[in-house]
Amino acid sequence: MRRAVVIGATGQIGRPTVTALARDGWEVTAASRGGGRDAAWPDGVRAVRLDREDDKALEAVLGDGCDVLVDMVAFRQHHARRLTGLADRIGSAVVISSVSVYVDDRGRGFDTQAEPDGFPHYPLPIPETQRTVSPGEATYSTAKAAVERELLAAADRLPTTLLRAGAVHGPHCRTPRELYFVKRNLDGRRKRVISYGGRSRFHPVSVHTLAELIRLAAARPGARVLNAVDSEAPTVTAIARAIDEVMGFEAEDVLVEGAPPAPTVGRTPWSVPVPIVCDMTAAERELGYRPVVRYAETLPETVECIERRLAEGDWREVYPKMYAAYGDLFDYAAEDAWLARR
Repeated sequence: MRRAVVIGATGQIGRPTVTALARDGWEVTAASRGGGRDAAWPDGVRAVRLDREDDKALEAVLGDGCDVLVDMVAFRQHHARRLTGLADRIGSAVVISSVSVYVDDRGRGFDTQAEPDGFPHYPLPIPETQRTVSPGEATYSTAKAAVERELLAAADRLPTTLLRAGAVHGPHCRTPRELYFVKRNLDGRRKRVISYGGRSRFHPVSVHTLAELIRLAAARPGARVLNAVDSEAPTVTAIARAIDEVMGFEAEDVLVEGAPPAPTVGRTPWSVPVPIVCDMTAAERELGYRPVVRYAETLPETVECIERRLAEGDWREVYPKMYAAYGDLFDYAAEDAWLARR
């Protein structure tokens, strides 16, 4: 039986990936810091504890080796080097990267967004041949680029599929963008301010889409970089209305042309002045990928997970990474003051 090791198995992408591989006939070792299990995993899945920074522990999990290693948490160059250093025990690898590595033809990317005229203007859609940021350790994007470079340089020893993920959505997310509308609906907010005319498009990717891409890449080893996004890139207003439909809520979108009118008014986690949409042609050609879910179809499980977490306490404590990344997303006083002036 083919053996797969999944690092970061209890994260939002890892959970459905373990399920998909196990159902596809793989003998799966699910490694995570806590060593826990997901209720959906088949009984044959072996769950183990693993500290990603512990080289000896990783060697012990690999044992005599595996046919494919799937890494959800390769965030730094040294993580990639640990994989290449164990290439003699790994048949091939699938590693999650990010669309944030892309820069436009003027060198603007995710790291320059806050600068004057710093927002990138990518081609539509973005191909994998688009320029990427210089590798380094300064930011999430540069570190992901360093991971990519390290693994691609070792392609002859460790063939790796690098999946550049878009805006990941699904249950168990620590920074769920859908929180922006779910909490507003739960709080009974009947008006919501949305910048850029509600036309912003930041290409999402379901955890189920990623699990399918990983399943296909595991069965077809190779050295490649592929975009990993859903078949559709809905506008922010389409996302809001889809969430309303799931929750049985009605709200009015107050659309603002251009940038958010105030720092905490009209700025959603998808708000971008120009679209970020990726091309999936290469994944279809290389892996035989075909879409498995639509955005709206996956929303009920996402909304349910967010509602359950919000019932546990203040959103800033339940989702600290979300608060750290976006600041106060629910400044209702500022919103009401702006609406009153308008």
